[in-house]
Amino acid sequence: MNSSSLAGRSRASRTLLLSVLAASTLLSACTTPRVQKVGKGEIPLILGPSVRTNRTPMEGVFACYSDRLATDPYAPRRPIIVAVGDVKDYTGKYNINEGNAITQGGALMVYSALGKFGGTIGVAERFDPTVAERELGYTDRRQLGDGEIHEVAGPQGGQRVPWVPYYGGTIIKSDYYIVGGITELNYNINSGGFEVGVNQIGGKARTYSQSIAVDLRIVDTKTLMVVKTVSLTKQLVGYEVGFNIFRFFGSDLFDVNLGAKGQEPLQLGIRTTLEEAVVRLVSSVTRVDPTACLDAKPGWHIPEKTAEEMRQVPVAAPAADMPAPPPIAPAPVEPSSPPVQPTNGAINATSEGSRPSAESLTISFEFGSANIAGGSLNVLDRAAAMSKIGPVDLLVVARDTENYDPGQRDQLTNQRIFAIMAALAQRGISAAGIVTTWRPASSDTSIHRDGPGMQEIAKLRIGA
Repeated sequence: MNSSSLAGRSRASRTLLLSVLAASTLLSACTTPRVQKVGKGEIPLILGPSVRTNRTPMEGVFACYSDRLATDPYAPRRPIIVAVGDVKDYTGKYNINEGNAITQGGALMVYSALGKFGGTIGVAERFDPTVAERELGYTDRRQLGDGEIHEVAGPQGGQRVPWVPYYGGTIIKSDYYIVGGITELNYNINSGGFEVGVNQIGGKARTYSQSIAVDLRIVDTKTLMVVKTVSLTKQLVGYEVGFNIFRFFGSDLFDVNLGAKGQEPLQLGIRTTLEEAVVRLVSSVTRVDPTACLDAKPGWHIPEKTAEEMRQVPVAAPAADMPAPPPIAPAPVEPSSPPVQPTNGAINATSEGSRPSAESLTISFEFGSANIAGGSLNVLDRAAAMSKIGPVDLLVVARDTENYDPGQRDQLTNQRIFAIMAALAQRGISAAGIVTTWRPASSDTSIHRDGPGMQEIAKLRIGA
């Protein structure tokens, strides 16, 4: 081989080497994130993109359906309240090096999906109520304070205490709950591509896909009957392209590999599938058809706005807390006109057969007290609002440690009923619309228990 040939190959190899280095530099410049040195003597930190709202391709569907719930005349008059149970990973796919292939936070994704309905769907916490249960326990033992002094009435008169008085009925019940799981993860259900090489120089390109599936159901909390089930599946796709060279140029050996590959995020696909399942399940209990909103999805892409920002009907602002009414002094009991004249212990304003169906609420009183405060005021707010739609049955309860003689018990019961009637009058409910349907007779010395630590005192019907 003559010297000119060797020189030509040397020049070619240097040219190729410079081209590869230039390409590598260009790629590294495009992919290198910025760094920042925060503290003196620290190693610089790599800082990537800023935090953003976790949007999905379902944002427009949630915005559309929330607007329909807010305006559809057949939608429920009050937002239904939905809770979430466990939404587990049932695929069994696990890698000793990488852990679980599927997210273990399916229930959290469902909760976030319910939050995208805005104020049109109420969301109840049932997945992790640990803190609330502990504080209720502290309150029950009179250990929980809020930094203020509270007036509490008792048999020997009022007293000032540093603990928060306990009033039952503060936890709002759910109407339905969602449970289920992620049930399928199928790897590489289809793949294709090509790979070509000539004299150890070649390129390749391929595509591949996998699929996931979820199975959810919505259950009536009262009856535990399954209202609806859904089973949805989604395929996820990926690609890979590359170029490689492995050969000698003169006395230089070049081994160069360039390429790129990408895959649709697996967990984003699961989140989006769970969100569509939530829309379909909620529609089964609201009786508002989601088909128009689902069909209007503008392709499979992530929008620049969230569901809340895309809504056309403004989200109703939460009602401000109503100021507590002034304390109600116990009204004197007039023997000639008591609110109820007990005869045989079970007083019915109407016969059970003719009584219309009614919503049920519970209001509780502290030991020996006829004052209404705390969560009981919220109960009366709800009762007043609901009575404008239909009758409401109000169960009056107190501590089962109250064991007065019948005379004292009847006097305290009268005071409590008068206090309820006065509070409802401030909320636009006249006394004529309140009927006592049951209370113990004067000769009844038994305790009518209502769950742990409580007893039934009376039953009222509002909006009779």
